[in-house]
Amino acid sequence: MQPSMFNVQVPLAERNEVYLMNTFSDAQLLVTPDVTDLIARIGRGLHDFTLEERETVDALTANGFLVTSREQEQQDLREYFVNLREDTDQMRATVLTTLQCNFACDYCFQGDHGDYNKFAAKMSLETAAGVVDWIAKRLDETKPETFVLTLFGGEPLLNLPVAYYLAEHCYAACQARGVTQQISVITNGLLLTPEVVERLNPYGLRGVKITLDGDRHTHNQMRPLRGGQGTFDRIIENMRKVAPLVPITIGGNFDEASADSYPALLDFLQQQDFAPYINKINFKPVLRAPEPEKPKGFIPLTAVGTNNKPLNGTCMTSAGAGLSSGPCDSCHFIDEKMQFLRDETRKHGFWTPDGVHMGPCEIHRRHAYTIGPEGSLYACPGFTGEAKESTGHIDGREEEWRTAAADRFDRLSAHKEGCGDCSFIPVCGGGCSLAAHTEVGDMHQPSCHKGAMESALVSLAQRTAASLS
Repeated sequence: MQPSMFNVQVPLAERNEVYLMNTFSDAQLLVTPDVTDLIARIGRGLHDFTLEERETVDALTANGFLVTSREQEQQDLREYFVNLREDTDQMRATVLTTLQCNFACDYCFQGDHGDYNKFAAKMSLETAAGVVDWIAKRLDETKPETFVLTLFGGEPLLNLPVAYYLAEHCYAACQARGVTQQISVITNGLLLTPEVVERLNPYGLRGVKITLDGDRHTHNQMRPLRGGQGTFDRIIENMRKVAPLVPITIGGNFDEASADSYPALLDFLQQQDFAPYINKINFKPVLRAPEPEKPKGFIPLTAVGTNNKPLNGTCMTSAGAGLSSGPCDSCHFIDEKMQFLRDETRKHGFWTPDGVHMGPCEIHRRHAYTIGPEGSLYACPGFTGEAKESTGHIDGREEEWRTAAADRFDRLSAHKEGCGDCSFIPVCGGGCSLAAHTEVGDMHQPSCHKGAMESALVSLAQRTAASLS
């Protein structure tokens, strides 16, 4: 018997207690220091217990804080990731209706800033029909209980005929197989209307994610139209109109210049009549090209192709669906500012992720797919701008380079060698594979944000203790 490698703890001196969590079992306890001392004794090989201590040992063992051996625990972790990868309860498809966008965000690291993807790929109805056929075949193979369709881009609402077609025909395929369909839309919000929501609602619309980059002034600077016009007021008005019809998730991208504007945004949102309809708020740092002398903690990231130009792919700044864990919601957060914004969000009465349960990413699920506007398949929305990372095509074409890419992603593991015996492996899964691919040129290496998770753990411990006071 020995302590689990996944135990983490936060001393709460003011209560003379310790917050104890196991990231594998997800058990969370508030205990007195003598309990952590007992765990430490067991770690030193001491097993002489009093009757009262024996009862505590049994409780700790039942909750995963004590394990039979490190080897067995490692095997259990491997089995957990295998089961996660092969799980068939849910099938997910993120479909990019277009790579075009009507915004001119200067930080969009996968856009061509000369035309803002004005001439980028746009899915045709013929391709959409092929997508539906491909999804129907996967449904027959997987036999899931739920199918989640995420409409993404670019700006997906720039191609409404395809969005409607996919929603309606995938729904019919699901109905014929007894599968429940859920739809989420990731949009900048400019074209979001009650008519769009009402058209999608009968086919399982469960959430819409919209990006607001700070208060009105800051957002209009960060996310203008291509002509330079502000977009904040129009987005807010659209949110007000659709809020009673569909749950809304708000995302936001901040940098060192805009981070301090978010409390003002939260003040504004708190005062709006649609505030009760906001399902979740989650802010993330902007990803920018590397520059000298960046403030400590901000992570530079620019995805480039073989021609050394920014990739013309997914609008990763708005990644993340309004349901469960969407694409890349775990990517690129920093310690102090991220935790500050989470705390501010909660103070204003809105729900936000705790910063501890951040993964594993859906790239590690075999039955989660990304489909580009021309029918190419990818393991993750973040790789859609780089053709050589395509793992296949909906028409079944066989090409060596796609097969090689599929093999590379099939070898991808959430338990990366570089993670060692880190206690956060079960809730992190090695971090963002796209970030590792871009930053160090190897998606099989961890993209580590352990400091941010440790900071979030302290906040989680304090909130847990306060809720029990």
